[in-house]
Amino acid sequence: MKPGLQHEMLSAIGSRELFDQAREYAHAYMDATLTRRAFPDDEALGALAAFDEPLPDEPERPAEILRMLHEHGSPATVAASGGRYFGFVTGGALPAALAARWLADVWDQNPVLYVLSPVISQLESTCERWIADLLRLPAGTVAGFVSGTSTATLCGLAAGRYALLERAGWNVNSEGLAGAPPLRVIVNEQAHASVFRALEVLGFGSARLERAAADDEGRMRLDSMPELDARCLVIAQAGHVNSGAFDPLDEIGDRVRRANAWLHVDGAFGLWAAASRSKRVLTRGIEKADSWSVDAHKTLNAPYDNGLVLCRHASTLAVALHASGSYLQFSDRRDGMLYTPEMSRRARAVDLWATLKALGRSGVEDLVDRLCLHAERFAAKLKAQGFRVLNDVVFNQVLAACETPELTRATLEHIQRSGECWCGGAEWRGEPVIRISVCSWATTAEDIDRSVAAFVAAREAATLGDRQTA
Repeated sequence: MKPGLQHEMLSAIGSRELFDQAREYAHAYMDATLTRRAFPDDEALGALAAFDEPLPDEPERPAEILRMLHEHGSPATVAASGGRYFGFVTGGALPAALAARWLADVWDQNPVLYVLSPVISQLESTCERWIADLLRLPAGTVAGFVSGTSTATLCGLAAGRYALLERAGWNVNSEGLAGAPPLRVIVNEQAHASVFRALEVLGFGSARLERAAADDEGRMRLDSMPELDARCLVIAQAGHVNSGAFDPLDEIGDRVRRANAWLHVDGAFGLWAAASRSKRVLTRGIEKADSWSVDAHKTLNAPYDNGLVLCRHASTLAVALHASGSYLQFSDRRDGMLYTPEMSRRARAVDLWATLKALGRSGVEDLVDRLCLHAERFAAKLKAQGFRVLNDVVFNQVLAACETPELTRATLEHIQRSGECWCGGAEWRGEPVIRISVCSWATTAEDIDRSVAAFVAAREAATLGDRQTA
């Protein structure tokens, strides 16, 4: 590094001007979040061409870098933290958690070992205990802090694979998969795509999976589950990605326990139902599982990059995932790398701790209940306007459709183009649907009503367009 550049960087740290500039831009963005379009307009998207440039030969001034990000980047963001974004199960970011993340970024801690960051080790331990308590999981459940449910699922299934093969007298870590005793994988035919991808990465070929049939809501049908034995890795679902439906976890858990098999529950957004007295019935029996995957950046509204793998067998998760080396200094405190495959990562527990601290037990329950009530309101008002709602609204997901598939597709296109709100599309029971995911703490009843009005206007525009075409 050139001495002059190093001096400029040290000056930036000392003067604070650069960080004051970033704060001003951040505050300006926050001021507009709740009123901005849910999706950027064509002008904002076109302005992104400013980033299509060659790598500069010389360093550029940090103030100019921030200016460019704010002027050309901020208008082209999706307002997922606002109240009218329903496109994916993403969630917003609670203010306390967002502020804590800023501070954590300045700390710049690597939480993989206690000696690398005692404070993050402590915060991870606290969050681990709080989450297990909130979700009513078994005492001794450990948590690995990963990027999201996709990675969490991979970790949980890796632990299950290790445990089942170990019981069969095979050490997959040392012996690999070639020649290993065959395992059986039982999974809901409508499991999330990340589950199937994780299974493929772990060496379970997609053609060899035993896929249990799903009912009309996407729940695993118990009468389609095969007989289980001690070689079975069973994956159940707490919250279908489209309908929000929950597999019969209690009954599945009983069958797995009797067979001495392994049960993993994929609960990316739905596992948080266990924190609500009114929704807890959906997750009855989750404590019978061996591992769970969940996102804090979905229903809980922590910032992004906040996934959790949870496991009741601490030593199994550790031996399945952690690396070793003579230079690594383990301690008698929590060493976070034991429960994830990562050797370096962001200090995710800071924003998660702040989220849980800001909400408390009652706040988590209120947030879950409010999201579900908004989904019910959305569904009821759409029905009153002549839309069809095709799923039982048991959690935060709503699937809506118009009279014909063609009108549904055209209406969705107009909704997305309007920017008034934003929803995604999906296929459900053989027809296209408008998929509504109510996930943000910022959503209000007024946002729901305004979005329903946008649906009606979009359907009218789509109908008019069809008539003009005809």
